[in-house]
Amino acid sequence: MSELKLTDVAKTYGAVDVLKHINLDIEQGELIVFVGPSGCGKSTLLRMIAGLEKISGGTLEIEGQVMNEVPPAQRGIAMVFQSYALYPHMTVRENMAFALKIAKMPSAEIDTAVERAASILQLEPYLDRLPKALSGGQRQRVAIGRAIVRDPKVYLFDEPLSNLDAALRVATRIEIARLKEAMPDSTMIYVTHDQVEAMTLASRIVVLANKGIAQVGTPLELYETPDNEFVAQFIGSPSMNLLPGVITETGETTKVALDSGGVAVSSIPTTNDKKGLKVNVGARPEDMTPGEGPAFFEGEVDFVEALGEVTLLYFTDQPGAEGLVAKLPGIATDLRGKSVKLTVDPAKVHLFHDGLSLRS
Repeated sequence: MSELKLTDVAKTYGAVDVLKHINLDIEQGELIVFVGPSGCGKSTLLRMIAGLEKISGGTLEIEGQVMNEVPPAQRGIAMVFQSYALYPHMTVRENMAFALKIAKMPSAEIDTAVERAASILQLEPYLDRLPKALSGGQRQRVAIGRAIVRDPKVYLFDEPLSNLDAALRVATRIEIARLKEAMPDSTMIYVTHDQVEAMTLASRIVVLANKGIAQVGTPLELYETPDNEFVAQFIGSPSMNLLPGVITETGETTKVALDSGGVAVSSIPTTNDKKGLKVNVGARPEDMTPGEGPAFFEGEVDFVEALGEVTLLYFTDQPGAEGLVAKLPGIATDLRGKSVKLTVDPAKVHLFHDGLSLRS
């Protein structure tokens, strides 16, 4: 039985559909990450699971029990918000224990729960400090600890790292990954707009778009075999290049004549009825390399970004390949203004028709 099950869940505000036809099974022990563009409904979906937003249609089940009308406090969930929301006049220990005191849990059990959470989060040295004496990362750990002490069935995280600076965000992300390892049976749902967080933390990623689910899969499944152009371009940085073309040869491999004048060979097999089909050919910037053989693309480099470990080459005004980006390892600052020929391994070439992958 799934730990959490969404069946045809929908959310509307008046006549406006925000989410519809959300179907998802989440197993015990998974860390599921909701990602998508701003306004796609990922936080709304999380709040519906928490009971903070009313479900307009469909059913939400936790451990087989329908939760649509069950109050938030009785759903067996704990939520960590974007803001820490700590009581400034209470110590770390008191903040973590507060919900248990309100529930009138015996003092000995409260102390045990707080000590356990503090041990998991390495907060023992800070239990008697006030929040103002903590760093941003430590405050977020206290907020997570406040959830752990409740021993919920499901943990919900609503963009918990977005208020932290870059260095703290990386450090706290690692701490959350370690927390999950320390609690392997705990089910977690995590909302973020940061695909690096999604790729590094998730058991599976749920990509939300166009009021529904665009694709569900492991991080590498979404990266290597996207079902559609939206997921192909949303996952990965810089985004996947898409070049229009026409299929000229079918079979075990597929050959495409690109509008830009290049040639693409894909390991995706096609049948004879696909010959002459107009497609978009996808190639990730990091899969485009200078080399011999038929050129996937050849053009003059308009702009170079040298980032140290990689160099980004921009081809902004190439007919049929406007905005194409290549990502080369190392430093290659001398390529600006020069013509570069790029090839792509057929196994890395994606084909899309009407927005959908020909692989599926």
